[in-house]
Amino acid sequence: MRVLACLEEKELGYEFIPVNLRTGESKKEPFLSLNPFGQVPVLEDGDLKLFESRAITKYIAYTYAKNGTPLICQDPKKMAMECVWMEVEAQRYENAAAKLTWELCIKPNKGMATDDAIVEEYEAKLATVLDVYEDRLANSKYLAGDCFTLADFHHLPTLNYLLGTKIKALFDSRIHVNTWCADILARPAWKKVFAMKDNK
Repeated sequence: MRVLACLEEKELGYEFIPVNLRTGESKKEPFLSLNPFGQVPVLEDGDLKLFESRAITKYIAYTYAKNGTPLICQDPKKMAMECVWMEVEAQRYENAAAKLTWELCIKPNKGMATDDAIVEEYEAKLATVLDVYEDRLANSKYLAGDCFTLADFHHLPTLNYLLGTKIKALFDSRIHVNTWCADILARPAWKKVFAMKDNK
């Protein structure tokens, strides 16, 4: 969803090729030649083959910088700030958010029991990250500054899941984080991709 939303933000045409994860299609050739870890997504752009969603979105944002929404900052100092917050998302936020998404969203859908001790541990870790976000967003509309960038964009998939769980209270209780969430989740590109997911 992260990659599809990026393509939509950049107003780029693409061909979406579904991979049947239930039958293990991603764990055998020819898919393994695209991603040796056997995971989606994969992007093919001419002779370039990429995997890992954040790497793909960075490639799209740089290569097609003049198309659609400018997701990267051109000014070196602004770019540095964007890089800082992309790292925060990947190294601090995602660690807790992905664990909570697994426990509260994915496991129940697979008929597995949620581990309440893990939820409690990672809820506390996420709260610490969101406290930092609250301070940051009190002084700027978006994480990297006044413009929506990949630093914000990369949060969308887990945000979407977590706001449908009891963890929503962590976001709602922080006024600036709550406003930021509402803003980025309302983006037309994200809404379009989310609707595509529901129609599959």
